[in-house]
Amino acid sequence: MNYRRLGKTGLEVSEIGFGGEWLERHDEEHSIDLIHYAGQKGINIIDCWMADPKSRDIIGEAIAGSRDKWIVQGHIGSTWQNGQYVRSRDMRFVVPAFEDLLKRTGGGYIDLGMIHYVDAQEDWDRCMGSEYIEYVKSLHRDGIIRHIGISTHNPRIASLAAESGFIEMIMFSINPAFDMRPASEDIEVLFGEYESGLCGIDPERAELYSLCEQNDVGITVMKPFFGGRLFDVKSSPFGAAFTPAQCIHYCLTRPAVCSVLCGYDTKEQIDMAAGYETASDDEKDYASVIASAPLHSYTGQCTYCGHCKPCPKDIDIAMVNKFYDLAVQQPEEPESVLSHYRLLKNKASQCIGCRGCEQRCPFGVPVAERMEKAAALFGE
Repeated sequence: MNYRRLGKTGLEVSEIGFGGEWLERHDEEHSIDLIHYAGQKGINIIDCWMADPKSRDIIGEAIAGSRDKWIVQGHIGSTWQNGQYVRSRDMRFVVPAFEDLLKRTGGGYIDLGMIHYVDAQEDWDRCMGSEYIEYVKSLHRDGIIRHIGISTHNPRIASLAAESGFIEMIMFSINPAFDMRPASEDIEVLFGEYESGLCGIDPERAELYSLCEQNDVGITVMKPFFGGRLFDVKSSPFGAAFTPAQCIHYCLTRPAVCSVLCGYDTKEQIDMAAGYETASDDEKDYASVIASAPLHSYTGQCTYCGHCKPCPKDIDIAMVNKFYDLAVQQPEEPESVLSHYRLLKNKASQCIGCRGCEQRCPFGVPVAERMEKAAALFGE
C-alpha cells in the first residue's frame, strides 16, 4: 500500500481507504472481519458519516486495540433521531451525536472531525460564526478532534473551505462523470441524466483542485465509482465501462487527492480496490476509455494520464502539465507549485519538440506547445 500526506494535517493516509456506509448491511461479525482484513491490506483511513449505533459499534470494535493505527474520519452534525439519520446543526442533537461517536469508536479522539455535508451556500453561511462551528473549533482546541475537515459535493463550497484558513482537508465526490458536471447545491443533479456533448472537466472543479493544492488542503474521495454506474456500459454516462482500478487512478491523478474511500461488502471487493497498487499501467488506463467513449470527449484537455510517456528527455510530461494548469489558474504562480516544479528532475525547457508524445496522447493535447508555455512561465 502506498501512502500520501493529507495536506496540512500531516497525516499519512493510504491511497485506498474504507468508506463505512455499507457496514450496517451485514451482521457485525462479518463487517468487523472486513475492517480487520482491510487493515491487513494496509488501509488505514476509515470514514464514519453514519449516525446509526450499529455502524459506529462495528468500527469501534474492529479498531479496538489498534486505534492508533487507524485514521478515523468522523462527522459532526450527523445525528440519530427517532431511529433515523438526520443532518443537523441543532446543538441539542449535534453534541450528543458526536459524544456517541466518540464513545463508540473509542480512543477518546477523532482524527478528522468533519463539518458534515455542506452543499448549499445558505448552509455554509449559517454555519460560519454559529454555535455549531464554534463547537467544532472548541473540539479542535481541546484535542478531541485532531484536525478539522468538511464533506461536500459542491465545488463552490469546497473552494470556500479550501480558502477558509481553518479547514485542513475536504471529503469531496470525484469520478470522471461528476467532474464534467457544473456546481450544484442538489446532489441528485450529479446522479441525473448526462447530456451528450459535454467536454472535459468543469472549470470550477479544476479550480477547486488547484486551490486545494495551493492551500495544502488534502482531499479524500467519496463516490469514486458513481454508485457502480461507471462499471456498466448501459448505465455509464460515457457509454463505456470503467474498471475499479481505472476509477481509482482517475481520482488519484487529480491534484491534492490523497485517498479514495471505497465501500465494501466482501473481502474480494477489498482485494479489487487494494489491487490498484500492483496494477499495470494498462490496467489503470482510464484515458483510453474516455477517449473512445461515444458520448463525451476531453479533446484538447490534459487529464494527466501518462499516455505521453516515454519522453526521450525523460520529462514527466503529465506532472509538468499538472503544475502548469495549477499555476495559470491563479493570478500569480503559487510558490508551492513553483517549488514542486523545481523538484522535477527534468524541466519543460528540455523538450526537443519531437512530438512523439502528441502521437500517443488520446486527447490531442498540443504537448510541445504546452512545454514551451510551461518553460516560459516557470523560467526553466
